[in-house]
Amino acid sequence: MESLTLQMTIFLLGAGFVASFIDSVAGGGGLVSLPALLLTGLPMPLALGTNKLASSMSSLTSTLSFMYSGKVKYRLVAWLFPLSFAGSVLGAYTVKQIPSEFLRPLVVVLLVAVTIYTVAKKNWGTCSTYTGITGKTAVLSGLAAAALGFYDGFFGPGTGSFLVFAFVMIGFDFVVAAGNAKVLNFASNIAAIITFVVLHSVNYQYGLVMGLGMIAGAIVGSQVAIRKGVAYVRPLFICVTAVLIGKQIWDLLS
Repeated sequence: MESLTLQMTIFLLGAGFVASFIDSVAGGGGLVSLPALLLTGLPMPLALGTNKLASSMSSLTSTLSFMYSGKVKYRLVAWLFPLSFAGSVLGAYTVKQIPSEFLRPLVVVLLVAVTIYTVAKKNWGTCSTYTGITGKTAVLSGLAAAALGFYDGFFGPGTGSFLVFAFVMIGFDFVVAAGNAKVLNFASNIAAIITFVVLHSVNYQYGLVMGLGMIAGAIVGSQVAIRKGVAYVRPLFICVTAVLIGKQIWDLLS
């Protein structure tokens, strides 16, 4: 394996920082990190696994940051974590049997619906109405965690945004929703990286360097979100989902 040049190291650190800063709040960091890895010359399967290694470092950092600041509902995510993990394992296994590209049009429709709903409901997610785990909350959040874990392992784009949306739907404000989402995102990332390691689809040198940039981005991004609150997270969430929509439409047409 060739040693990293100074220019490549700076590029990977910078791309990792920007991707993780965005991803720590609203999801969608893969819009930056995966194309950056492809620009280095890595083939797609190796880039995907390398991206998951770096993303796992980012999601762990964001998770710890949100937990330290009290922006995670432990009882709820403790119940959802294994569901997200198991869903991601099943999704990663299924993608080996069935091509995932047929999901792209559906993802565009869902992202458009999420964005329109968030823009239309101007005060939605500004304050928490969550009062605890009920039977309905447990069932709905459990289904969302397992389904989005499966989706992350099977296809992936927009998982973080869908998770944030799901938590706001059950009553959390955008900041706590982002904290809860990062915990479940970490679960699905760990499941995915185990799969890629088994398949020998990880470039550890590139992944660890980008991961260091992602750790820094996750620390800064999550702290900015916690301090600035919903007034910062909500518009960033809308912007990221809009960019995700554009990216998926571009991929459909190209």
